[in-house]
Amino acid sequence: MKMANLLVISFMLCLGMLSTTIYNVKLIACASSNGISTRFYDFKVQTKRVTKLCNTKDIVTINGKFPGPVVYAQEDDRIIVKVTNKTPFNITIHWHGIRQQLSCWYDGPSYITQCPIQSGQSFTYNFTVAKQKGTFFWHAHVSWLRGTAYGAMVVYPKANVHYPFKNPYQEHIILLGEYWIKDLQEIEHSTLASGGAPPRADAFTINGHPGPNYNCSTNDVYQLDVVPRKTYLLRLINAGLNTENFFAIANHKLTIVEADAEYTKPFTTDTVMLGPGQTLNVLVTADQPVGKYSMAVAPYKSGRIVHYQNVSAIACFNYLGAASDSLYLPAKLPKLDDKLAVKTVMDGLRSLNQVDVFKEIDKNLFITIGLNVQKCHSKTPKKNCQAMNNGVLAASMNNISFVNPNISILEAYYKNKKGSYTEDFPDRPSKFYNFVNGAPNNIPHDTQSLNGTRTKVLEYGSKVQLIFQDTGTVNIENHPMHFHGHSFYVVGYGTGNYNPQTAKFNLVDPPYMSTIGVPVGGWAAIRFVANNPGVWYMHCHIDIHQSWGLGMVFIVYNGKGESESLPSPPLFFSFSIKLFRTFTGTNADLLYVV
Repeated sequence: MKMANLLVISFMLCLGMLSTTIYNVKLIACASSNGISTRFYDFKVQTKRVTKLCNTKDIVTINGKFPGPVVYAQEDDRIIVKVTNKTPFNITIHWHGIRQQLSCWYDGPSYITQCPIQSGQSFTYNFTVAKQKGTFFWHAHVSWLRGTAYGAMVVYPKANVHYPFKNPYQEHIILLGEYWIKDLQEIEHSTLASGGAPPRADAFTINGHPGPNYNCSTNDVYQLDVVPRKTYLLRLINAGLNTENFFAIANHKLTIVEADAEYTKPFTTDTVMLGPGQTLNVLVTADQPVGKYSMAVAPYKSGRIVHYQNVSAIACFNYLGAASDSLYLPAKLPKLDDKLAVKTVMDGLRSLNQVDVFKEIDKNLFITIGLNVQKCHSKTPKKNCQAMNNGVLAASMNNISFVNPNISILEAYYKNKKGSYTEDFPDRPSKFYNFVNGAPNNIPHDTQSLNGTRTKVLEYGSKVQLIFQDTGTVNIENHPMHFHGHSFYVVGYGTGNYNPQTAKFNLVDPPYMSTIGVPVGGWAAIRFVANNPGVWYMHCHIDIHQSWGLGMVFIVYNGKGESESLPSPPLFFSFSIKLFRTFTGTNADLLYVV
């Protein structure tokens, strides 16, 4: 049945409003005869004038909120979001971590699964969070608009299904971000035009607030009030553009219980590190003397030649009863280039239960990831070739820099339109060498990449092993690699060049993730089953790397029958519904449907 018809039928079958309170959040939805709840949201893309860091500017937001509204749901719910673009910029919305089983049309990356929503236009996303629960987030997926257009998405377990740990006293969302004084679209344009590196962020933020370490920000501080001896669940999300971040709370332990919306064995640590696109759920108990404690966010300086913002964002972990004039106890963070601190947390991530990771592999892929420097072809090299040795910075996978087409790859694939992409992304690099320490570095003569819109085709049901290998052509650094449409088991990782004879794999309880930080000058091995037909983007979630071409696309062919085949595209249609809002705190963007 066509998706558009399903949407219309969902309105016809709406039997009334269903109100559920779960984990202290009131969820309101349309109840249908088959017991499936449908939740309707209304997103208006609009600019908002904000003042931060002694400067005022317009930013792109959803519904005038920064960060944007929280999308709440329960496992297996259907979510329908109408997005209306009231800005002059193109926009799409990606539902990060949602696998979009049989709903590839609504995944959101521009020119991969859809053309952008243009100014004055609308698009309705319609998908089911099938067999998924946990902490996700949504963000713009056009240019660098996600620097301000982002928000949390929380999917609770089904009714009467409990967490695998004692229920916390309260839950709170902690969104890590970055903020620039200048206009982000101008920064992106000028950076790419220069051929050089982007400026560092002017501040890090916690739930949109930079904290007292920055100019004009003494009162621009997020505060979390806690009751002594109570345990809290913090849903940590790194929504930043270009920086990986350490996070810690002064004098408090963090117990990780979920990573990328999948439960993990409890692992207790002083500090966590999240790359852009990664989420962690942590438990923290207010077990210290009454007072004010810093929640601190600082950069993980994994790149040797990257310029980072050195000032930490600070929020307040405030015990009720603490004197209002109390000083914040400072949080202790690791050295900002501490690779061991990052590895220690990664070592602690294990699936909650033993899992059945496949042993027989249908497709072996080996993909190098890293930066390149192209030769200068500009007539104004001082203006346009500001990388090393008058070159132009780029990034690549298997030495191919991804180029966005001018139409959606999914549309071209579905309609069998030729010429916008090719199906020849290589299974391995063209040559093997010492990728970390012996990479070419005669910039820019032997550091160039090829350009192309290349895809890799996978048969439905293929069991795939993929090795990511960081390269030192320009700069070794940690790369948070995100895969749309699938999650994967992280079966191994290490430093140096991948060696199949010595690599140690965990096939018993590896974490199941959708974004993996490939270690600095190292490798990571993932395994997944290609069981979701469609077109799926894989890319580094550091946006400047993505802009430079560090991405590629998988095309998963149809299997057998309707349940293993890509549905028809959504139809553009209109119908009249009466909408009214329910003003229940963060649910003010949730719509009733009558």
